[in-house]
Amino acid sequence: MSSSQDPPNMKLKNKTALITGASSGIGAACAKALANNGAKVVLTGRNQTSLEQLSEEIGGRYMVADISQNDEVIKLFDEIDESIDILVNNAGIAPKASIIEGKIESFEDLLRVNVLAVVHCCQLAIKKFDPSTGGQIINISSMSGHRVPPSGGFYAATKFAVRAITEALRYELKIQKNKTRVSMISPGFVDTPLLDNYFKGSEEKLSELRERLEMLKPEDVANSLIHILESPNHVEIGDIMMRPRDQEV
Repeated sequence: MSSSQDPPNMKLKNKTALITGASSGIGAACAKALANNGAKVVLTGRNQTSLEQLSEEIGGRYMVADISQNDEVIKLFDEIDESIDILVNNAGIAPKASIIEGKIESFEDLLRVNVLAVVHCCQLAIKKFDPSTGGQIINISSMSGHRVPPSGGFYAATKFAVRAITEALRYELKIQKNKTRVSMISPGFVDTPLLDNYFKGSEEKLSELRERLEMLKPEDVANSLIHILESPNHVEIGDIMMRPRDQEV
């Protein structure tokens, strides 16, 4: 990893970053920001067409993978033949489901993508980091990992889990004297396809929100990602919580 004395905007030059859920939204914005700052970006997701278009735009490479499947996660990391420096755990799903009425199948899908895949990717990425310098892991979480929104009990439970995983991983790495830094970004409402899915069946409420709030843009989250990654080596940013200025909770 580069030293804390690196010139501005040069710290990420030639670093290799893997981004999950890079097909659109926050993942795509993070990929563009990383590429603009000199990183070599590896994109992964399920939408091959979107990944191919983005990889051509930023000059990166892509690998199609469904990270809800353990064997595909293993294959993904096996096919990355070089070491990596940065893991951005961005992939996630957000069906709106309450604890009382939500289908257990929906909770199982959420757990596989939002929780288990995060842990699996962290485990495999650490093995590909330079053992002498460590790497950086950034988990894209949500404000729902800090408070529970109405009717979003399943989703919030997974994001509270991501928060616990992030803190546990940071502690375990310190015990092992591993220099890898672990951070989390917890945004509120971000105007992405994920938000449309979360409000599926409540389109009127989402329309009202869009009229009332100037929502976060994916690029706002990407800017926070770059801030974390460009911090000096002795600095570890734990969690950035961000939301639209007029979002009440």
